[in-house]
Amino acid sequence: MDQRIINLFDEYTHKPLTREEFIHRLTKLTGSTAAALATLPLLEVNYAKAETIDSQDDRITTAQVTYPIEGGEMKAYIARPKKAGKYGGVVVIHENRGLNPHIEDVTRRAALEGFVAIAPDALSPLGGTPPDEDKARDMFQQLDMPKTIANFATAFDYLKTQKDCNGKFGCVGFCWGGAMANNLAVNVPDLKAAVAFYGRQPEAADVPKIKAALQLHYAGMDERVNAGIPAYEEALKKAGVNYQLFMYEGAQHAFHNNTAPTRYNEAAAKLAWSRTMAFFNEKLR
Repeated sequence: MDQRIINLFDEYTHKPLTREEFIHRLTKLTGSTAAALATLPLLEVNYAKAETIDSQDDRITTAQVTYPIEGGEMKAYIARPKKAGKYGGVVVIHENRGLNPHIEDVTRRAALEGFVAIAPDALSPLGGTPPDEDKARDMFQQLDMPKTIANFATAFDYLKTQKDCNGKFGCVGFCWGGAMANNLAVNVPDLKAAVAFYGRQPEAADVPKIKAALQLHYAGMDERVNAGIPAYEEALKKAGVNYQLFMYEGAQHAFHNNTAPTRYNEAAAKLAWSRTMAFFNEKLR
């Protein structure tokens, strides 16, 4: 697909670009309204393909839970191994469309690998993630970021109350969630491991606060996010932070999301996920 179309969709999903303006510009790129409408299913996520791990899989248990935050409660989806034991805790952080079937599936994947995995809903203070993705995106503009970081940090307090959690914690986030994973590394001193998939980098001045080991996954075609890599790497090296950085050449932003047909890159997604699980196994066992 024309890279200009993918870049336009990236702009639409990350900036306050109205759907009307997006369709108008897509029509210009494709040559007609009919061609634009035919292109849309190749760009937009399809949650019918979200479930790679059955929610009724008998190796894990899942639940919708809440935990207290300042001024209210946080909604979350949790998955854990059914077999009795002590497991590392992993916070799974969604993209800028909120907690959806794809992220719930990713949470189940982490549970199958032997972790107590919880996926909080950032939009909980606003009533939770709505079915309308455009509405969800707009709701993200209303979030107070310091409070949102604190709300996600509280997930680790919730994990500490779980009898099957061993007290070692990590997080993994995608896109908006990748940026949040970086922010949690800055703000949660007892975090052992943070994994950011194509996430915006924290301010260089905050990098010395990071105590966690980092694993950073970037897409070769993701110019917007990749622009922040050099300053981040320089700050990480200067601060002596333990980190790994992987670049997936030819991959698009959101390459791990199997519900995004044009941007999903199966080879890159599987490799990045295997690296993530090996990293968590090293740091959280």
